[in-house]
Amino acid sequence: MIEDDYLYKKGGMSGFGARLKGIFGSRKFWIRSLAVIVLIALVYYPAGMALVHRIDDNPDFTGNYQGGSHAVSTAAGLIDREVNQNRWTANDPFFLPGSALDNMPNFQTGIIYALSRFSIELSDQIGRTRGSSQVDPDLDDAAGLLKFRGDKWVFDPTVSLLPGVTSEQQYRQAIRALENYNKRLTTGEAVFERRADNLQETLNRFANDLGSASALIDDKVDAPSLFDRTADDVFYATKGRLYAYSLILRDLGTDFEQIINERQIAPAWAEMIGSLQSAAALDPLVVVNGSADGIIFPNHLAGLGFYLLRARTQMREISSILQR
Repeated sequence: MIEDDYLYKKGGMSGFGARLKGIFGSRKFWIRSLAVIVLIALVYYPAGMALVHRIDDNPDFTGNYQGGSHAVSTAAGLIDREVNQNRWTANDPFFLPGSALDNMPNFQTGIIYALSRFSIELSDQIGRTRGSSQVDPDLDDAAGLLKFRGDKWVFDPTVSLLPGVTSEQQYRQAIRALENYNKRLTTGEAVFERRADNLQETLNRFANDLGSASALIDDKVDAPSLFDRTADDVFYATKGRLYAYSLILRDLGTDFEQIINERQIAPAWAEMIGSLQSAAALDPLVVVNGSADGIIFPNHLAGLGFYLLRARTQMREISSILQR
């Protein structure tokens, strides 16, 4: 009570409250605070986005090959590059600059989608002696892990208020599964069937996937608009998918070199890789969904679609030769 009387008499408690009221009740304070927040946002987000943003479409990328399959090594290395080195951005929360990006996240998710398809082919075809044999556990794990959505952060209130599994955690487990498979392949404990029918089936599955990607592009090209806000999403997701396929098929060409040489399809294989690389190399400053015959405002999706369909046709041609 003595302390309360002292504070009251000295204007302590009531004086402190009055000062707080004077500060927070001031219109000038809120205007200045808002100005500071806006200034921080104007600097923080653009600067952060510039630092984080990276479309890594290096056509010469290879994994840390130490035996086994070149394609599997590159797949594991590509996931590691996007998740651990370039930083995964598709699940960035609102308070991180990466959340304001859309081209890089779409490019990354396109890569993972293609690698997911490749992992399925490994577990279903290439990594088994025959269709009736047991599925390789590491390849089965990798195929499942890479199907995980890329936009899952630690907290997802729609599922639970507790921390959950992130996309990065799942993809890192996929890296370990692929690397473990390759180690076992080196020691003869795993299977990698270098048969023509396996290569043919893989090409057919990839070609079917590119068919679905071309349908997305076709929908956009049929409805051109200079103010299409999702054209770049489709462009970079498809670019990421084609980029990953270019690397995987390039290295499958090494893994299946004997079959390719025996069937005399090396030139056709090189042309197919070239088409995929040409698509992955497209890098417009701004993705425009203009008219197909536009001069000032072209249609970048149509250009990407051309290389996609060219590569798909070449896959079908090679598959036809392998079937003979």
